[in-house]
Amino acid sequence: MSLARVLEAPIETIANRTDFKTMDSLAEQKPMPALLVTISGHRSLIFLNATLIAACCISLVFVSRYYSDYYISFSVTTLPGAIALLFVFALASLLFAFAKSTFGYIVGFYSYIMIAGYLWLNHFSELTYNHRLAALSAATSAIAFLLPSLFICSPIRRIYTLSLSAMDRLLTIILLLSATTILMGASHGFKLVGFEQIYKYRAELDYPTYLNYLIGITSNALLPFAFACFAGRRDIWRASATILLLLMFYPITQSKLALLTPFWLLAILALSSWLNFKLTVALSLLVPISIGLLLIALFEMEILPYSMTFPFFGLVNFRMIAIPSLAMDYYNTFFFSHPVTHFCQIRLLKPLVDCPYREQLATVIYNAFGIGGQFNASLFATEGIASVGALFAPLTAFAAGLVIAMGNRLSAGLQPQFILISTAVLVQALLNVPLTTVLLSHGASLLFVLWYITPRDAFRRAADKPLPLPSS
Repeated sequence: MSLARVLEAPIETIANRTDFKTMDSLAEQKPMPALLVTISGHRSLIFLNATLIAACCISLVFVSRYYSDYYISFSVTTLPGAIALLFVFALASLLFAFAKSTFGYIVGFYSYIMIAGYLWLNHFSELTYNHRLAALSAATSAIAFLLPSLFICSPIRRIYTLSLSAMDRLLTIILLLSATTILMGASHGFKLVGFEQIYKYRAELDYPTYLNYLIGITSNALLPFAFACFAGRRDIWRASATILLLLMFYPITQSKLALLTPFWLLAILALSSWLNFKLTVALSLLVPISIGLLLIALFEMEILPYSMTFPFFGLVNFRMIAIPSLAMDYYNTFFFSHPVTHFCQIRLLKPLVDCPYREQLATVIYNAFGIGGQFNASLFATEGIASVGALFAPLTAFAAGLVIAMGNRLSAGLQPQFILISTAVLVQALLNVPLTTVLLSHGASLLFVLWYITPRDAFRRAADKPLPLPSS
């Protein structure tokens, strides 16, 4: 699907679509009562979420087979217990059926699937720690995080809003700042290499601190925000320029995420242009996982070779899905027998707290297990397990949920599709790095401010204008 054709769908129409247009009979039969439509839509969402959890667990079974060196285990003898555990936890998916389409919904849904994956890994894990306490803590943390993230979304009164002309100038500044950041990064190192070589060259990167911040903020927050704006206004040329700039971050960061970000944004745009918000969020996980499962099944049937299977399966099913859940297993193992940090990993707090570790947490975990490179982890592992221990982790999860809820309130009134696209990259970061890092180094706090000052009628007005298509 071309970018021009995708952009033809007005962004604000997504907000007006009913949840789950899965009832084809609605187009042919008499309209159903609103309550029945809502109940049917909720059933569809619950079924889809249950399917996603099942696909995630099946994926982890295959991951345990091919990545057992990462201390990932599976046993058929204890499988019924794992199924029962996940069935009970799946009841929490009812929260998503009744939640609104907000920033917190996206973050909450991805976090929920990550914790479901951890509960599965925890049940089979052979690592030494209190597995029951950790499982109960993880499940409770999920609920504590979801409640504010999903249901605190009342708007904050805006005392300042950009004019449409000022908004246009801001987007131009974002493009110029991003281009300047790329040029500064290229002056320190610019290499086009394959995936198998990126770890070698990434270790050689040594950017100044300010440049690391600029790279993180522009690539994770500012450019996705700009792309969402251009898509909403159906500005195909500047949307294409944004995609090109995002591609240019790969040679200067040697990051798989940087290379995949433009394609991820286009995929989210395409899905959300034809499907409603909640369906898009669920399918953004279910589709990649299912493709990986199909590829690994064909590999085991000797239909596909290794080279056509594991680049995708390793990147999606292992790196994207399994690693964030596995990080919680590692952190529980380490901090079960080592002192917690009391948040000393946060740079601003480190001088105020007696810190038992000199190195960064990711390095500490890597040194403990010796595999997988530096093991950054989500807020549930860092601000939770590492900082206060499994027993008190639900308290920090609730506090983090309040932070996400602030994002809901600052973005209230914006079209759900716009919020979904502008956070498509940040939500991936939230699964792999601490919340404090995402807020500062990845630009989430700046994105919150941009949402707050964005004019709510900008995209509705743009939808009335004709789409500037190429002459071809």
